[in-house]
Parts: sequence; C-alpha cells; structure tokens
Amino acid sequence: MDLGIKDKVALVAASSKGLGREVACALAQEGVRLSLCARTQSTLHETAEHIRSRYGVEVMETVCDLTDEHQVATLVKGTLESFGTVDILVSNAGGPPPGKFLEHDVDAWRRAVDLNFMSAVFLCQQVVPVMQKNKWGRIVLMTSISVRQPLDGLILSNSVRAATTGLARTLANELGEDNILVHTVCPGFFLTDRVKSLAERLAEANGTTPEDMEKKWASQNVLGRVADPSEFGPLVAFLCSERASYMTGSAIAIDGGLYKGLL
Repeated sequence: MDLGIKDKVALVAASSKGLGREVACALAQEGVRLSLCARTQSTLHETAEHIRSRYGVEVMETVCDLTDEHQVATLVKGTLESFGTVDILVSNAGGPPPGKFLEHDVDAWRRAVDLNFMSAVFLCQQVVPVMQKNKWGRIVLMTSISVRQPLDGLILSNSVRAATTGLARTLANELGEDNILVHTVCPGFFLTDRVKSLAERLAEANGTTPEDMEKKWASQNVLGRVADPSEFGPLVAFLCSERASYMTGSAIAIDGGLYKGLL
C-alpha cells in the first residue's frame, strides 16, 4: 500500500533506539525525509547512517534534551532551515523509573512530568504553527497501554502519560479545522533495551528473574508473547499517512490484547 507521504518531512523524537528508531525506519521506508534527535550522539549517528544507507532518504540528526524548551526550539528551527517544513511530528521519550508511590520524591515526579509531558508540549508548540500554515499535519504522541490499564509498579508512567493522552485528545479537537490529525499510540510490552532494563529492575525488587518478568508480561496478553520492536513502526506510519485521513483523536492500543476493556 502506498501511504501517500513520500517526501514529507517527519520529526521523530528520541529516535536513536527502541520504538522511536522503529518509527523512523517505517517512515523512511515510505520515502519520508527525517529529522531525528536523541541525547546520545553515538547511537543517534549510527541510526541516521543505517537509515541513509538502507532507505536512501535525507536524514538530519540533532543532539537534543527534550526536557529543555530552548533545545527543542533549536531542534525545530534547524529542521525548518534544512527541510523548509515539518509535516509529521512523532513525540517520544524514554519512560520514567519504576516504583511505588512512596518510593518517589517530588523531584522524581517533576522529572517524569518534564520527560513525558512537557517534552510533548514543547514539540507541539513549535510545530503546530507550521502545520497550521500548511493546512496539513500529523501528530502522534507515543504513550503506553498504562493510559488504558495502569501497570503495577509504574505509578509515574501511569500518571504522567495519562496527561499526555489528554493533551492529544484536546489538540485533535482544536486542530481538526486545519487538517492536522492527532493521535496517541499506546504500546504494551515490546522487547526494547528499556523494557529489558525494566524487567531487571522489577525482578530485583520482587525477588525474581528478568526472564520470569517477561513471562509474566507475556501471560497477561491474549497473544501470549512480548512483541518484537519491528511490529510497532508500521502502525505509526499508517497514522501519519494519507490513508488515515479520516482518523483523529484516537488512543490506539498495540499491546497483544493486554487491555481487555471494550473501548
């Protein structure tokens, strides 16, 4: 299927590894030009080089701390100078640490808000005016299945990502008249480096092994497995495409059936 976004420009945040990298690769496969960012230069450059060599698309790479409003503004300014526009925004950031309520101090809560909520706010503030001018845009905010079904031991993520979902739904309402479509994507457990690390930390806290944690997660969804990261990117690419032109405001679960509610 031709998704109709060849030569569009996408800014994919936190895209040097994990699900962000998979999204960047899926968009590159459709011929989308990419502005990638991450905090670590080495992994960012490796990803950019991989995408250039495999897909032959233009790739801009910027080291950026998404919790810093000024760095985000510089990122978007550089993207506009290089490509002239931003058609697609995929807001992504690493998750906050695990733990129960009383295990987190106020600073931990503030860091979680900055990382998983304010980063999305900063990115949207910068790109929405560009999309409004063009009367075309796609915004996807990556959250977690925890916005549908809170996950044990992840109170920071459960709380802050829900706020991001509220942001996305409200933006969809406000920006539809400008043909800017906004979604959240809510992944379950994908076997990324972060999830492997999370399994190690939760296993230590619960006196078990990372392998047992992964088996527990797999048993909670109807497919009985933890997903491969490559299964994530195509969904986001579709939401960013012309083929999804009558969809906006959705919070789409990609979780192997972990969430068992009706809506």
